[in-house]
Amino acid sequence: MKKKNKENKEKKSPQVNPELEGFDIRVNKFGEITSNLSIDKINEFLNRNVEDKKLKDRDDLDLNQPKDKES
Repeated sequence: MKKKNKENKEKKSPQVNPELEGFDIRVNKFGEITSNLSIDKINEFLNRNVEDKKLKDRDDLDLNQPKDKES
């Protein structure tokens, strides 16, 4: 059998978008997903940066224009 390199065992941080720097997500022993960012912030990021394939062909939604935030 071939021995594994020690380099493979070291944890390397993945390349991420600068907005998500330091983002950490884990599944605990009960199967619950825990994260250091709120779900709302994650959803806002995904809405800005990921195109929803199921909704792109709908005429009744205007997904290209940003939503106005209430003050």
